[in-house]
Amino acid sequence: MEIITLQPIVALVAGILILIMPRLLSYIVAFYLIFVGLTAMFPDLLTRFTAG
Repeated sequence: MEIITLQPIVALVAGILILIMPRLLSYIVAFYLIFVGLTAMFPDLLTRFTAG
């Protein structure tokens, strides 16, 4: 799965969780920013784990 298709899915899930539990906002934003930062720095990071 490519990062381009993965990031909108993560954003959608984060948005739904924020609507359900607003107290999670800071944690969700922090994890999302860390995820986006890591995938931008290391684009092949996810393929290393899924390549088997």
